[in-house]
Amino acid sequence: MSLIKKQLFEQLAIIAHSLGSPQRVEMLDYLAQAECSVDELSQLVGLTLANTSRHLLILKNNGLVVMRKAGKKRLYKIAGDDVVLLIASLRKTAETHLAEVDRLLTKITSNSLNENTITSEQLADKFNDRDLLILDVRPNKEFLQGHIRGALNIQPHDIDEKVKHLPTHKIVVAYCRGPYCLYSYEMVNSLRENGIEALRLEQGFPEWKAAGLPCELQESD
Repeated sequence: MSLIKKQLFEQLAIIAHSLGSPQRVEMLDYLAQAECSVDELSQLVGLTLANTSRHLLILKNNGLVVMRKAGKKRLYKIAGDDVVLLIASLRKTAETHLAEVDRLLTKITSNSLNENTITSEQLADKFNDRDLLILDVRPNKEFLQGHIRGALNIQPHDIDEKVKHLPTHKIVVAYCRGPYCLYSYEMVNSLRENGIEALRLEQGFPEWKAAGLPCELQESD
């Protein structure tokens, strides 16, 4: 039994090894949003195609991403909601125990007017409120592959223009890729500067979906 126990811990260490690269953790964050080709992912993370492929192979061999072929392309996506929860747990542990994480987060929010947030659970409780407007502030490709049910998509580069046309009598909740993504911060700041009451969702869409909350998902091919 002792040998089996050691072998089990060795398997756990394989997953830990997968998360031992900041590039791979960043890739998982993007792949939780939408399926990507190697070329798309290399541009997102700023790596060469060869390095991107190498990291993806490790993630695939260790079961954290899956791949399918579409013509000549190889498309990758996160292996399941459990991987999303794993990354969320990693993030929470780092925020709790690493002072540098807190310092970096302060840099993200230092110029933000946004002080009010709402959790996924709180938003789910208000989901049928007619005075609520949910905005998904992510690239259109990510929105189309999955989003909170009823959310409207505003492209990150269109924030300042689109805010001018939003109703001023509704309470707006903005979300994006997650707590380390700036798009929802920028959205909330722009809304408030235009006199619209706004909240930022603490989590991103992947965490919302992983929690089993109402979503609209693109059907698989």
